[in-house]
Amino acid sequence: MRTRPTTAAAVAALLAATALGLSPHQAQAAPADATSQAGTSSQVRFHDIPGSGGITLKGNVFTPAGAEPGRKYPLIVLPTSWGIPQIEYIAQAKQLADSGYVVVSYTSRGFWLSGGQIETAGPADIADVSAVIDWALANAPADPGRIGLGGVSYGAGISLLASAHDPRVKAVVALSGWADLIESIYSGRTQHLQAAGMLGAAGYLTGRPGPELQQILGDFLGSKLENEQAMIEWGRKRSASAQVDRINANGAAIMLGNAWGDTIFPPNQYAGFFEKLTGPKRLEFRPGDHATAEATGLLGLPNDTWTNAHRWFDRYLKGERNGVDTEAPVQIKSRSTEGYEGYADWKSVGSGGTEKLPLADSEHVWANVDSGANGGILFLSSVLDQFAKAPPAASIPLLPRAFAAVWQSPRYEQERRIRGTVRLHTTVTPTKGDGTFVAYLYDVGPLGIGKLVSNAPYTFHGKTPGQSFGVDLDLFSTAYDVPEGHRLALVVDTVDPLYIEHNPAGAQLTFSSPRTDPSYVSVPLREQ
Repeated sequence: MRTRPTTAAAVAALLAATALGLSPHQAQAAPADATSQAGTSSQVRFHDIPGSGGITLKGNVFTPAGAEPGRKYPLIVLPTSWGIPQIEYIAQAKQLADSGYVVVSYTSRGFWLSGGQIETAGPADIADVSAVIDWALANAPADPGRIGLGGVSYGAGISLLASAHDPRVKAVVALSGWADLIESIYSGRTQHLQAAGMLGAAGYLTGRPGPELQQILGDFLGSKLENEQAMIEWGRKRSASAQVDRINANGAAIMLGNAWGDTIFPPNQYAGFFEKLTGPKRLEFRPGDHATAEATGLLGLPNDTWTNAHRWFDRYLKGERNGVDTEAPVQIKSRSTEGYEGYADWKSVGSGGTEKLPLADSEHVWANVDSGANGGILFLSSVLDQFAKAPPAASIPLLPRAFAAVWQSPRYEQERRIRGTVRLHTTVTPTKGDGTFVAYLYDVGPLGIGKLVSNAPYTFHGKTPGQSFGVDLDLFSTAYDVPEGHRLALVVDTVDPLYIEHNPAGAQLTFSSPRTDPSYVSVPLREQ
């Protein structure tokens, strides 16, 4: 028996199935004629659904209770997350069916008992979505004029890509997904080690990676730069951002949701994609890590992410005037406070202007030693931030200056509300042609303890040793309130467990601020 994935979504899905009276075996391998009563209302049937290329997808179908003969209901298709069987959405599917939808969820190809190999949202996965829609229209009381797609993580990425290829799709809800795969796990030309490693391990444990994915994983984690362009092209073909013109032409209403601390798919790439959409759209950012904002909803518990997802489908598949389209399209929640803030677009999030913190002093660091500043641990650190307001921390005065460059602002006399994308501009002089550094922004309290606000890695190759070059680096977008009496600190070091670093032995980096091109950190602020 295969080892089960241990992500929050997997646990939530299994618990949800148990709550509805389904055993894990029943939820994965029920025969086509098996029927389970979902409470006293909607019903679920498990089916073998023909996918593209002749494979079989394991799926379940929820239909409204007492569906009237001849009546058609709006259809929602939910591809599963990476490594999770089709029971993932069973609680949400039941709720949607209870409110009048036909809902089809299926285990994505290559995982568990679905056929085929893992294609990582490749053409076969996109064709599967259309094949499932075709099957649902032929075998369930589904309305061909009212079709929606949705999902978490992998299901979100597949749904966005499918909306570019199937014009029948009228609405999409993509939660904790990606729009740019390269920007997600290779930002700053740096491999996100823990993210890619976790995805690779989960793929092997719960599915059958295809030869292309095996090759890409080996090249990526093995830092084979000679294959870098091929990896980038592979990722671009699997990125909705590269197909945004087709998505806009098809006109589906797109809702995006993500967490500030998502260590698999950081929020920047979603924000950039959102700005390029021209149809009905909504963007929501909340505290948390990958899929943690949606996890309680997968249990069927009250969850504002899923509440808004239902409202989105109701508006654009049922035509209900529920106000979701009249609210500000960008809805964010600060990591420091409760309540949502609404903005007309992403550019307005930092509408209070930017504060430039000068990085005047030259700093020199030795590479290959972890200074103690880091971005935390995959999943764990951002979950602690979400529920306990305890992000990764470091004692700024105690950071070894031989291995960490540190700049600090004066103490603030009033609160600073950081909103959006912090940007670093600096000049780097390396002693070797290749290298990696990671920039961290900290909120530093009176005792010198810094709480991580944001971070981002940067890698360079083929530079001339001893020759300076400029760097512009976007840190991962966030919403964080710096209390009165605190200060901000920028820390740069060269080692972080989240990332693969490329510093040769004995490498050193100098960060300077030339008079003709001063270095600074640009911090976007909310209006007071």
